Parts: sequence; C-alpha cells; structure tokens
Amino acid sequence: MKDFWQLLPTPFFVLAPMADVTDAAFRKMIAKYSAHERADGTKGGPDVMWTEFVAADGLVLATKAGQEKLLADLIYHKEERPIVAQLFSSHEDNMEKASSLCLQLGFDGIDINMGCPDKTIEKQGCGAAMIKNPVLARAIIRAAKRGAENDKGGIPISVKTRLGYNRDQVEEWIPEILAERPSALIIHARTRKEMSKVPARWEQIARVVELRNELSPETKIIGNGDVSSLADARQKASLSGADGVMLGRAIFGNPWFFHPEKSLMNISLEKRLEVMIEHTYLFSELLPHKSFSLMKKHYKAYVYGFSGAVELRTKLMEQETPEAVEAVVHVFLANQLKIL
Repeated sequence: MKDFWQLLPTPFFVLAPMADVTDAAFRKMIAKYSAHERADGTKGGPDVMWTEFVAADGLVLATKAGQEKLLADLIYHKEERPIVAQLFSSHEDNMEKASSLCLQLGFDGIDINMGCPDKTIEKQGCGAAMIKNPVLARAIIRAAKRGAENDKGGIPISVKTRLGYNRDQVEEWIPEILAERPSALIIHARTRKEMSKVPARWEQIARVVELRNELSPETKIIGNGDVSSLADARQKASLSGADGVMLGRAIFGNPWFFHPEKSLMNISLEKRLEVMIEHTYLFSELLPHKSFSLMKKHYKAYVYGFSGAVELRTKLMEQETPEAVEAVVHVFLANQLKIL
C-alpha cells in the first residue's frame, strides 16, 4: 500500500480531529457538501479526514460492550478517504494492537495524538503529556508503526502535537518526533499551557519545516491554528512553507467550507436549515449510543446571523429528537414566509 501522504499535491487542506464534533455524521456531511471535481479531475473537498481520537487501551482492554462503543467512533464511509484513525495511548503493546486493528479496518493511516490538553487524557500519560516524555513518545510511534506494518507496505503513521508544554520547546521536542520519521507531523502552533488563549505562532511552523528539511525530508508538515478560510490557509502555507494546513473551528456549521464556489454567504437560509436537519437525522442514525446533546453544539453554528436566530436556537436546544427539531424549523420557516 502506498503512503498516501506522498501523493497529495501541496498545499493540501485537511479536516481537524475534534472530540465530539468530527464524528461519522459530521464527516459525511462535509464529504457530501464540499464535494466537487477539480480541474485536474481529482476529488475536491478536504484532502484528508481524521476520526475523533480513540483510546487504544480501550480498544484492546475494554469489555465487549465498551469496545463496541469505541469502534463506533471508527465508523467511516468511502467518501471520506483518505481517512486517518487517531489513537492515543501510553502503552506500547496497546498502541501496537490498536494500530493493527485499524489496519484491518481499512484505514488509510493512523495518527497519534500527542497534543490534547484534557486533564483526564494527560493523567494517562497521553496527549500533551507526551511532550514531557519524549523517550516514551518515540516508543509509542515505533509501536504504532509495528502494528500498522509500516515497514511492510502497511499504512503510514503521523503525529499531532504542539510547540511545547509550558514553553516553546520546538528545538528539543520536534527533533525527537522527526527522529522516528513519521509520514506526517501536524503542529498546533501553541503550547499546551497556552491552549487557544493566544494567537497561533505560525512563524514557529516555519522553524519546524526547517527542522524537517534537516532531519526527516520525507515527513509532511501540517500547520494548525487560527485558520479562518481556505484563502487564509493558502497564505499561511505559503508564508510558513508547510505542506498542508489543518482546519478546525472554522468548519463548524459549514459543511460547504471546502467547496471553492459555495459558502454560507451564498447558501439560502432555507437550505442551511434543511442541511442542519439532515445532519441531525444522520447523527441519530449513525450514532444512536451518543447523547443527543452533542448534536446541539452544531445548532449554535448553523443558526446565527439572521433575524430570529437567537429565538430559533433557544427553541432547538429544548428538543431531543430529529423529528422535533424538524418540526421547530418548519414552523420557523413558515413564519418567515408570512413576514416576507
């Protein structure tokens, strides 16, 4: 199997993995509404998609019921390819076994989360805590490579991390990761301490690119942080020298984000709300085990910037089924027509 990272034209643009956001329903909506054919005949939309991060330890050690819930987070559809499974673990054996499972499930790649600042994740020695333990971090990458049969024509391994933990550690931390020659390295241009409270420092992405050139020329560098649009992504890629850009918060409520000719500015209100209803039904169909409240965070993004948005959003937050959401929207649109 070829390393798909090496086949992507640069700069490329990818969808960020976000817990309880970029689930199977959301990704399917993005794949559908951002789809277009480029001039060269290739598929348009995000160039790569990620799953939400999944605990490798759980995939290996949980009860059958627990494993089934985790496997639901690894549902994907062919329209999402190339699709990367994101895992986290501080145990080599579990990372190797979980990576082997992802290979069997047909994923195009595996990404290791070494940047999540969630305290419950860090208590397990995972996420951003990996930055404080580079020896273990490198061992985890090697374990993922073994499970993914990376040296036998399996699938590629990438790492998503930050500039550092309590301070900028690019000069110490990044060379440790590059020493393991991952196929791609995604850098959130802030430290763990900074969370998202300060502007992303894209000048440091440029330094990561320099280090890559010296230490692991084949590794693709992807910058992440404060990217507002595809035009902004292209500019940041150009200024930093990054091979790709990862987009996260900007895609909330906008499944057309990766389409070159469509945006919320030229999508009618009726169509926007119709797509929101479609998303709601898809969420309930694909993820029946998840709390409906997770879907509601999307309503804040879909429903804004028009007359009556606040009232409609408030009403939607009170609903608990797709049918109820659809009924509320239909009443709202009918009233809008009366006003017009």
